[in-house]
Amino acid sequence: MRSNYDKFPFIQVKGQDDACLEGWEAVCKAIAAAVDGAGDAGGRGKVVVLECYPGVKDDEILPRLQAALPGRWILTREAMWPEEKILRMVYPDVTDDAVFGYITRLEMDDIFDPVKRESLLTSMGAVTTYVYGPGAAVLCGRWDLLVYFDMPRWEAQLRFRRNETANLGLTHKTLKASLQYKQAFFVDWRVADKLKKKVMDSWDYVVDTTVAGQPKIVAGAVLNAALRQAVRRPFRVVPFFDPGPWGGQWMKEVCDLDPREPNYAWCFDCVPEENSLFFRFGTVLFETPAINLVFEQGRALLGNAVQARFGDEFPIRFDFLDTMGGGNLSLQVHPTTEYIREHFGMNYTQDESYYILDVADDACVYLGLRDKVDPAQMIGALEEAQEGGRPFDAEQFAGKWAIRKHDHVLIPAGTVHCSGKNSMVLEISATPYIFTFKLWDWGRMGMDGKPRPINIGHGQRVIDWTLGPERTKKELLNVVEPVAAGPGWREERTGLHEREFIETRRHWFTEKVVHHTAGSVNVLNLVDGREAIVESPAGAFDPFVVHYAETFIVPAAVGEYTIRPYGAGAGQECATMKAYVRKNS
Repeated sequence: MRSNYDKFPFIQVKGQDDACLEGWEAVCKAIAAAVDGAGDAGGRGKVVVLECYPGVKDDEILPRLQAALPGRWILTREAMWPEEKILRMVYPDVTDDAVFGYITRLEMDDIFDPVKRESLLTSMGAVTTYVYGPGAAVLCGRWDLLVYFDMPRWEAQLRFRRNETANLGLTHKTLKASLQYKQAFFVDWRVADKLKKKVMDSWDYVVDTTVAGQPKIVAGAVLNAALRQAVRRPFRVVPFFDPGPWGGQWMKEVCDLDPREPNYAWCFDCVPEENSLFFRFGTVLFETPAINLVFEQGRALLGNAVQARFGDEFPIRFDFLDTMGGGNLSLQVHPTTEYIREHFGMNYTQDESYYILDVADDACVYLGLRDKVDPAQMIGALEEAQEGGRPFDAEQFAGKWAIRKHDHVLIPAGTVHCSGKNSMVLEISATPYIFTFKLWDWGRMGMDGKPRPINIGHGQRVIDWTLGPERTKKELLNVVEPVAAGPGWREERTGLHEREFIETRRHWFTEKVVHHTAGSVNVLNLVDGREAIVESPAGAFDPFVVHYAETFIVPAAVGEYTIRPYGAGAGQECATMKAYVRKNS
């Protein structure tokens, strides 16, 4: 059957068909016109802040802007500390670890040398001054016009891989991409996001710089209005796909991906920290980081209680793990809440679950431990394998369980686990996705031909050594209970574990099902059925069609909504998996 999975979902912005302009000529003309129209500077030169998210391509942007916008130019890098000092500043957060660091407490202001900064500011004269680069708004402190050059984190990661960009305040474009990503995750993006949140309400224009050579510009007030529209209706973020050493073949067909690629391991279908949103103005698609919606409309999106607990973070993550025709994931464990707080500065941990979308006959999960496992013996065997000795015998220590389609496997922090080959997993988890302690990677190499980092030292400190077969079966495997039923539908609670803050509900339906956000953002996936439609009983939003395996978000502000089979799915039983934050969790 032909795939109907939509890889490029968008939100149509009403009443703003001509609001977005494309191309460098249009971008420069819009900025120039805004500069001309800026108010009287009172005898001083106008100050134009050209704020940049870390990772934008200066070598593309600067020449075009400078050619079109005459005046004095100040680049923020001219006022930053020397690279050696910046490296010393970020070291406590970046550390020597290959994967993990500590969420920084630095601010953008800390990156600047106050002497250089003062020298640049006092040199401003009566001409128009353009201040360009990350921290431009901090550097000058006042402006007559602010233009923000934005891009999503996923594109930043791709640029690291292509050696196209460096970390904040640095020039090391050829540093190993995983190390650049780590520094960006723990420092650069945190620093830049703190500043972004301060200027979003007052930015005059925003430029989408995601696609090289194809910038798009929209007024800041128009973008903010589009963000307000987004939280009054269901929507999808733009998914992205990535290969991996264990990747499979299922998504190629179901998600209509390039069959020439060797595999696809991951689909990040709802990770707003890294996904994008497409807003369509007329026929023009404007790409903005999905996290901007969390920053600007957090209460309406998440709900008051959820936003109060998690702040400007989207706490629920949906993604795919494809091992169909591939290999086992790494055997791993996630840190407990107390461990992640103490060692990495995170407020909550990556509790998770595997919802099984599809399987082959031999599909399994490794979950929990065998009976009466000796911790010292298991850690010794892991260390021996890591040092090149005998391969680790996972089945001697970890529980191995056969799985079927639509099983739900719960994985609270501290649980040894991994998905085996020949399964298709919808991973439903809390957001801190980088904090995976790999214990054993089956002796294979990563996509770069080198061993992937193993974290036995961290892992052994958080493993729940009491989680043997009896508890695993009782607490973690298909803990399903009926909740409610009506004509043509039934609802089941499938988890998560009592130690996890996410609640999951599965609905099977041939007729309309009524849902309510009940004050928490809802994240859903159509896990069975060809097509369904989401509607507002009060007509508060336009009907929203979803297809098999698509993840979608229903903001807390939506309140009541319904889902029913539709189109190609009409007449067949469909199923959704819904996740939300438990009350009083």
